Amino acid sequence: MRIAVLGSTGSIGLQALEEIRRSPERFHVVALAAGKNVELLAHQAREFGVLDLAVADAESAEKLKRLYPEARVRYGPEGLVELSSLPKVDLVLNAVVGAVGIFPTLSALQAGKRLALANKESLVVGGELVMAVRKFPDQIIPVDSEHAALWQLFSGVKSEEVERIWITASGGPFRDRDQKELSTVTPEEALRHPTWKMGPRITVDSATLVNKAFEVIEAHHLFGMPWERIGVLLHPESVVHALVELQDGSILAQMATPDMRIPIRAALTYPERLPPKIPLCLSPLSLTFREIPGEKFPAFWTVLEAGKAGGTAPAVANAADEVLVQAFLARKIPFTAIAEGIALVLSQHENGPVRGLESILEVDRWAREEAARFVARLAEG
Repeated sequence: MRIAVLGSTGSIGLQALEEIRRSPERFHVVALAAGKNVELLAHQAREFGVLDLAVADAESAEKLKRLYPEARVRYGPEGLVELSSLPKVDLVLNAVVGAVGIFPTLSALQAGKRLALANKESLVVGGELVMAVRKFPDQIIPVDSEHAALWQLFSGVKSEEVERIWITASGGPFRDRDQKELSTVTPEEALRHPTWKMGPRITVDSATLVNKAFEVIEAHHLFGMPWERIGVLLHPESVVHALVELQDGSILAQMATPDMRIPIRAALTYPERLPPKIPLCLSPLSLTFREIPGEKFPAFWTVLEAGKAGGTAPAVANAADEVLVQAFLARKIPFTAIAEGIALVLSQHENGPVRGLESILEVDRWAREEAARFVARLAEG
């Protein structure tokens, strides 16, 4: 299988390449894309013999050309689009971070490629567009512990038998912290996730539970479930990743060690399941579940409402969150200002239908500008 790995220097990309190294007779990397970590990208390209590369911008492209003169280097969203539609590519792993990931998602689907989707923003900002261009039912394989779990659970039941689906949330590092204390937490504390090792933005999004709201939006589009039939449970052990409740009252659960290599490998090897296995020790093992408190994690509820509103609102929520998380990590705003900023930007947004990619890009730009103004006002005191 010939694979394009987009986001190869990030957490998912690195783990995917680790899995690919295990089976060189099965997988052949033919294209790689990264942001600005051109040194690591050049190293990866030489290791796998890849000539088709893409980076974030022109400056990074020039630097990469100097490091790897024989490569064919693209940059920007256009570069991602080119790589994801190359005729020689069979599978596109989209592990790009941020809304820019929608470009290669749409390109890969329109080109008839199978898409291993780790870029959740594709479905958050443009779920209707993405699902509309899908050419066959299993063209999109989710690379996410919760959605990969649902994908597996749905393979064993008929959709009309499903009453409700549940995804779980660890609750992040602040699940047991008093809400009054959250205004003083540091980036270091927010990045100290109790279960998963992920990139900075998604780790902070896990602390605010914005990430979980995004996952509900994803599940709505991927599995065609109405909003009222998608639930979220706090599950600190992070062992049960999703549950499917059937009409007869029985519940199917997918359990696995919290390790992203499992859903990554499942997507790469679909429809097979290949070793090495990552064992889950069942004894001793206790499992706890509880609902998300209504008064806590305000950003979760705000983004979830944006998802239910549909139209351009989810794109606004995502763009604002990207800016605000970066500002928090740069110590420009307190942790609690992330939720405040998302709510403020959404309140100023006049929601409308998604008429195409351009309408998403337009509100994305607007929301980033509004979020930046919010950050600037807080910085001024």
